[in-house]
Amino acid sequence: MKARSSQFSLWPSPWRANDGGRTLSGEHLPRGYYGLVWRISGGDQVWLCALSGLIAILNTAPIEIQRRVVDRSLKEGNFHSLGFFVLAYACVVVLQGSLKLLFNIYRSWVAEHATRSLRSFINRRQEGVTGAPAATAASEGTDISMIISESEPVGAFMGESISEVALQAGIMISVIGYLIVLQPVMAIVIAAVFLPQFIFVPLMQRAITRRAEERIATLRSASAALVGEEDGETRRKAQDDRFAHVFDLNMGVFKFKFTMNFLTNLCHQLGIAGILGIGGWFVVSGRTQVGTIVAFISGLATIKDPWDDLTTWYQSMTVTRARYKLLFDALATG
Repeated sequence: MKARSSQFSLWPSPWRANDGGRTLSGEHLPRGYYGLVWRISGGDQVWLCALSGLIAILNTAPIEIQRRVVDRSLKEGNFHSLGFFVLAYACVVVLQGSLKLLFNIYRSWVAEHATRSLRSFINRRQEGVTGAPAATAASEGTDISMIISESEPVGAFMGESISEVALQAGIMISVIGYLIVLQPVMAIVIAAVFLPQFIFVPLMQRAITRRAEERIATLRSASAALVGEEDGETRRKAQDDRFAHVFDLNMGVFKFKFTMNFLTNLCHQLGIAGILGIGGWFVVSGRTQVGTIVAFISGLATIKDPWDDLTTWYQSMTVTRARYKLLFDALATG
């Protein structure tokens, strides 16, 4: 079942003629999720990554401006310098905000286009356009589930499947690099904040993914039962058991998710304590200035948001790949 590759183009998709969501018309789905990403939005991913790089580079500018305001303008009482830095800060945040606006609208378009393409593909398959055998009651229920509920999260993630990690990792690398140049010893605190998270985040996410996969399979069975021919009482009991199982799975996901949030926030707050302790010692001993502590606290806050977004992206990526595998298997055997 080899998928035929569509022609790659660097021309942004929103500027092309509307194809009615038929990117996947007449073709089998790629086996891997990122094959699907490249099939539907390869050129768009290149543009999204370019925008990510520009936004990431601009992220260090506000931190440096804040440091200079504290160490130079306020310390020296220079109103001319203060006015210049305030104006520069305003220009940077307006430019950065405008790029983020364009970035978010663009990748939302990519996500919605992918969802539309998947739904159209599954719908044509159900109608027999792709050469599938006649649908049974069970396969009909599965198709309904795939069109209504399963296609959307698979398509929705496509807009951020590559660009999100490029954006957030780019921000972290640029800010951490800036902090290392500013004060290498204090930068060790930043490393201590994130190293433990490289251990517990993947472990907990694997547990979440297993439950998400089981939840999809259970809900798919429930959808198939809605159009099945089982006895009414038997079906009601089976459905209640399925819904109870989904409840237990969802609660397990919530427990892991909120525990992960608690641990990441705890690491962040301990990092602030470390910066205040080490930075205060350096200021008292004359080894650094107050503006450096301000820059590090601001930098840690700047890093925390992209790190949280990367953690969320990793969660979404693992769950989406699991969803797509189930969808691909259902279409391959349908």
